[in-house]
Amino acid sequence: MLFKLTAIAGALAAAASAHMTIINPCPRFSAWCKNEPAALPAGASYDYNILSPIDPASDVLCKTNTPWPQPVATWTAGQEVTVDFYKNSAAHGGGHAQFSVSYDGGKTFVVVYEVLRYLFFNGPNSGNNPEVLSYTFTLPADLPNSDSVVFAWSWVNAVGNREFYMNCADVAITGSTSTSYTGKQMVIANHNGYPTIPEFNNDYDTGISYYENAATITVSPSGSSSGGNLAVSSPAAATEVYSTAVEDYATTPEAADVESTPVAPPVGHAVQDASSDAATDEVAVSSAPAAEPTPVAEYTTAADSSDESSAACVHGTYACSADGAGYTVCIWGTWSSVIRCPSRTTCKPLNNSIVCDWV
Repeated sequence: MLFKLTAIAGALAAAASAHMTIINPCPRFSAWCKNEPAALPAGASYDYNILSPIDPASDVLCKTNTPWPQPVATWTAGQEVTVDFYKNSAAHGGGHAQFSVSYDGGKTFVVVYEVLRYLFFNGPNSGNNPEVLSYTFTLPADLPNSDSVVFAWSWVNAVGNREFYMNCADVAITGSTSTSYTGKQMVIANHNGYPTIPEFNNDYDTGISYYENAATITVSPSGSSSGGNLAVSSPAAATEVYSTAVEDYATTPEAADVESTPVAPPVGHAVQDASSDAATDEVAVSSAPAAEPTPVAEYTTAADSSDESSAACVHGTYACSADGAGYTVCIWGTWSSVIRCPSRTTCKPLNNSIVCDWV
């Protein structure tokens, strides 16, 4: 049975789904940015798994410690900024998120904004189809100037496997006379050596104490920091662990098909706490055994794989490989290497798109 896919290509295999990423500002080495990023550093390659959670065994929370060659955005302290998310993603029932900055290359993160309980939604919702994919907030006026700030979005999902998501983007901050900034330290959970926050099970205060009781730290452009547990790669022993068991994600994922997505209004430093409910759409999935997830990109149009090596292409275009074992994606005018379909599936055309379907 084929998957029902709308406006996405190769996104689902059985009960596997894409996860989530920011697209603006452009995360390090992401292929799915809202705007074309700068050239990759020498020896680097695009991260086609940017939507996936952080590997629990990795201490590189930014997924790579190598920055973009230059900032992907320049922000002014005290002014509004907007962070956009990828629309063809899985919202996993919302959860807790923070937007943070680091002045020491990603070792220490201080929070500048947070959305607790209902990230991607306007209220309690256990679905996968996000309602909100853009957040606008005001940067603190006392963020120091620097052309090498690491901006991070981090997220603990409400539904599904206990995971920790994080993307990092390299930005510049201007317009400030401050030499330091003091705020809450970024929360890390569901990661090796850190507290585990269980599935919310409709209790959206689950794990909230970690955010409310976070340590206060001070950071500066010199790279010096004080307070809190400063080395994110060296977790302190958890003082409270809700659960150490990893629960399987039993809810059927849904594929987002968002033509227009409501934008959260500017709310300064206030915690986003919307209350309205919204319905979620269903997606038909195969009854075959679960396979590994495969990356997903913004769908534009399908292409004939026969000319993938010789012709220019439109960003976001997909094409099945000649042997059907995988697919390739056009990334800013250049075809990617073949991304393999999950085991026991093969790439097939479907309604001007492609899909990795059961053999």
